Amino acid sequence: METSTTQSTEKKEEVFSRRVRAGKRTYFFDVKATKSEKDFYITITESKKIAEDEFKKHKIFLYKEDFEKFADALAEAVDFVHDELGKQGIPVTGANEETPVVVEAPVAVAEG
Repeated sequence: METSTTQSTEKKEEVFSRRVRAGKRTYFFDVKATKSEKDFYITITESKKIAEDEFKKHKIFLYKEDFEKFADALAEAVDFVHDELGKQGIPVTGANEETPVVVEAPVAVAEG
């Protein structure tokens, strides 16, 4: 959750979070409230451990007007990979032995 040293009303309120562990990477899907607390957006963060206590992070901000386009493009890209690997006889279901994926239950962070 983002923190702020200024007024608490400026802090983005995290209302939902899901963590996906995949080998050396962890992905975070967080729903946050806007400043007005009347709308939401999603952040997708990839975190990769690069040293004992050091992580490299990349973050994408996804706004509601782009949800459908994003989901459609992601589904199309995943389908393409599945089709191409299938043509090569490479299994596409389940987790890869080298990068196990663990999806954790959603966590409700804030309540009304």
